[in-house]
Amino acid sequence: MPHIDIKCFPRDLTDEQKTALADDITAAIVRHLNSMDSSVSVALSQVQPEEWKAQVWDTEIAPQMAELIKKPGYDM
Repeated sequence: MPHIDIKCFPRDLTDEQKTALADDITAAIVRHLNSMDSSVSVALSQVQPEEWKAQVWDTEIAPQMAELIKKPGYDM
């Protein structure tokens, strides 16, 4: 039951662009984790740039740096 929560700065995406993003991510999850399409859920959480450090970096990225399979190319 993979759930993917994408956090990013605000983007003005159409519903079609959001659907295409979710479809691409779902396809990768299905291919790499042998999941069923119907078991994958995808969320898009938009975070204001000035809130990124407190809401994302300090709580999700920095504490899990050793476990990240793709580390960011920036530091806070």
